[in-house]
Amino acid sequence: MKNWFLILPFFISLSLFSQSYLHRNGQKIEDGNGKNIVLRGLGLGGWMIQEGYMLKTNQYAGPQHVIKQKITDLIGTENTEEFYKAYKSNGITKKDIDSLAAWGFNSVRLPMHYNLYTLPIEQEKKSGENTWIEEGFKMTDDLLNWCEANKIYLILDLHGAPGGQGHDANISDYDPTKPSLWESVANQDKMVALWKKLALRYKDSPWIGGYDIVNEPNWNFDGANLNGCDETSNVPLRNLQIRITNAIREVDKNHLIFIEGNCWGNNYNGIFPLWDDNMALSFHKYWNPNDVASIQKFLDYRTQYNVPIWLGETGENSNVWFKEVITLMESNNIGWAFWPMKKTDNIAGVTSVAITPEYQQLLDYWKNNGGKPSKTFAKSALMQIAENYKMENLDIKKDVIDAMFRQVQTTDAKAYKKHVLPGKVFATEYDLGQNGHAYFDKDVVNYDGTAFTKWNKGGVMRNDGVDIQSCNDEITNGFNVSFIEDKEWLQYTFDLDSDKVFDVDIRYSNAVAGSKLYLEDKNGKISKTIAIPVSTDVNVWKTLTIKKVALKRGTNKIRVHFEKGNFDLNYLEFKNSGN
Repeated sequence: MKNWFLILPFFISLSLFSQSYLHRNGQKIEDGNGKNIVLRGLGLGGWMIQEGYMLKTNQYAGPQHVIKQKITDLIGTENTEEFYKAYKSNGITKKDIDSLAAWGFNSVRLPMHYNLYTLPIEQEKKSGENTWIEEGFKMTDDLLNWCEANKIYLILDLHGAPGGQGHDANISDYDPTKPSLWESVANQDKMVALWKKLALRYKDSPWIGGYDIVNEPNWNFDGANLNGCDETSNVPLRNLQIRITNAIREVDKNHLIFIEGNCWGNNYNGIFPLWDDNMALSFHKYWNPNDVASIQKFLDYRTQYNVPIWLGETGENSNVWFKEVITLMESNNIGWAFWPMKKTDNIAGVTSVAITPEYQQLLDYWKNNGGKPSKTFAKSALMQIAENYKMENLDIKKDVIDAMFRQVQTTDAKAYKKHVLPGKVFATEYDLGQNGHAYFDKDVVNYDGTAFTKWNKGGVMRNDGVDIQSCNDEITNGFNVSFIEDKEWLQYTFDLDSDKVFDVDIRYSNAVAGSKLYLEDKNGKISKTIAIPVSTDVNVWKTLTIKKVALKRGTNKIRVHFEKGNFDLNYLEFKNSGN
């Protein structure tokens, strides 16, 4: 009896400890307290494994090994290693994770390249051995510490498996001159060993949210489609994921395991039945409608196999699509992870990395449109890009963050920034909010992956449907609203401490006659309709004035209504009316 009382607390503490991990409970993911957890995550793409489109090199260098060779040919091996050291050091830091937590994310997905953790099979001195590299483990340890400090779950995702898991080489850094994951038992053995090593290292870490054991496999085992979209059995994929699961479970009984199907994660033919009681299914979703029909297959899997499902990767669309997909997921108790956190010169992410004129020269050279830069110039340009990856140097896309969190909860619009009147209000600084509430635009989303629709035709500044381009006027915030269509509108929120009357200057350019606009509030028109005269050319800016616009004390939500479009708008300047 004495021994029983001594042993009992140990078993109780062990049981409580094991329950502190995210785990499967039927069709739900729960934490250690039995609370349903909806993962709201972001993928740290580009940090451990580069993809060409994130660096603007995709036309001639998509996979990381090709990108690295381009850089090496230009600046040499030693300088290339110096660049990558700075790139990885700046790519993700504690400031980044602190920011994600502040914005509302509760998880991150870490896309890992195996070659940061172990040597490629062709570099091993002895066949079948695994030489471990501390760099990848140290990067992961640091990230886990930052996540734990912010109470954010870290999901490990093997994005680049040994040999590469798909014909889509840009994703996995697949080199077709070498045996792929599926053509090499040695690569598969190394992948299994890597996951066991990771599980052994992190088995006692409750803030590891789970193991996403292979990202977006896309390979033809029996079918004609190179990316495995017509596979009916997927035997090699199932068998390898079972092997990896068994290896993990030898050392780690606690952590949730995410599996993926073929065809970029979504072809689960032949993958069932499931083989572990603490698993979840991951699927990926891009460029399609956000209705129940678009995810019905996975909802059916969840019910049929009594297993949680998780949208492990999505994004690369408009704010309208982002709001829609998150609403669809969360209304069906499905967590999500957007993609990615950082890429150069983009609007469809939470941040953008600025490219420099010097880096553009490198891109032009690689594209065969420019002369070869000197080694000194090229290294300097690349090191500046690495510097631009620091959180303090990023362009934070608050409209994207607003769409992903606040707009999912409310139709209310809010000011993009505090507008002080009298003063200039730049057209592109319209309210934050949903289409039809903060603005109205006719082309706001891309639902078709084959016939791409531009929501923002200018492709700069903001990720709403509003079309924005760079501005060449003498006074500018750098951008203007363009491609204006009939009946579209923009809303601006102002706070006034008293009733005031303004004359409003409209700064515009226009090459075609017939354009018209007026101002309105919630009660209707507050100005007459004015014609926008031709300014002779879209690059010639003119000003016209709407007289005596009365605004009320308190909050004013004013809409610029484009009765007839086909002109560009730079700013509105509110001036105290002289009479």
